Amino acid sequence: MAKSKHNAVAERIAQKHGTTHRHKGVDVVTKDKAIEVETSKTVADAEKQLSRYKKDVYVAGTDKETTNKALNHYSGTDIGVMNSQGKIVKRSSRNRKGRK
Repeated sequence: MAKSKHNAVAERIAQKHGTTHRHKGVDVVTKDKAIEVETSKTVADAEKQLSRYKKDVYVAGTDKETTNKALNHYSGTDIGVMNSQGKIVKRSSRNRKGRK
């Protein structure tokens, strides 16, 4: 069941960003963002997946509990957090060149 919830969230966020869910590697990649969808058990795994990206990077939780866990885990890092609807709740600071 967790896998289908993960895929549903990844599909929703990909659609919101005008792209498709990638089934290998990072779940959603756009021109300026890389988004990894995680469950409560896998929140800590996202850092490794996102490490090679220079663009803004986000962890998206599959539910409210996971989003809160991600906020706690990635506090003080350059990794941002999204909720299951793709709303940014903590901005990524990885790619800040030229931004105010």
